[in-house]
Amino acid sequence: MGLKQILQNVIPIMTVDTFGSFAELTSNNPDSYFHFFVSMEIVLRNRTFFLERRQKTIVLTLSVSDASQLSDFHNLYINQPESLLVRDILALQQHAHAKGKNLPKMPKILQQKILSDREIEVMSYIVQGYTNKEIADKLTITLNTVISHRKNIMDKLGMKSVSALTIYAVMHGYVDINKI
Repeated sequence: MGLKQILQNVIPIMTVDTFGSFAELTSNNPDSYFHFFVSMEIVLRNRTFFLERRQKTIVLTLSVSDASQLSDFHNLYINQPESLLVRDILALQQHAHAKGKNLPKMPKILQQKILSDREIEVMSYIVQGYTNKEIADKLTITLNTVISHRKNIMDKLGMKSVSALTIYAVMHGYVDINKI
């Protein structure tokens, strides 16, 4: 259930359903789902089903070792701190859905350009970990202007944390996950 909450936070436009068994998944129109986050045990017991859907399947592993991962599938190491898990999910998303390809349509309100070009620049530096002072120096603007942009960005997007802002920036292609 913790992974479900993380996925809903990382990719808020997605609906995340959980199933107690493989039979429950297969009886609920499985091909309508964009991805399956599934334990290795379930994949191994139902390998044919998941091999046919290997691009949609993300195998949840308890070890980061290559020897413990299935080479035919995307793997997600879940036995790590939440911040690293979110980063790995964002990396998977960015690789598989660059520029939003293969994702469901964004709600119209989110398709609109909400931020100005300068706010996008400031946001990019914020999520890369720069301080307000460093951002001001890089953009040759005052510290107060950076603080004002920062407040406007958070207000316009309805966000309360830098981690939420980071997810937004990566999901919209404003910053590469590798620069965070």
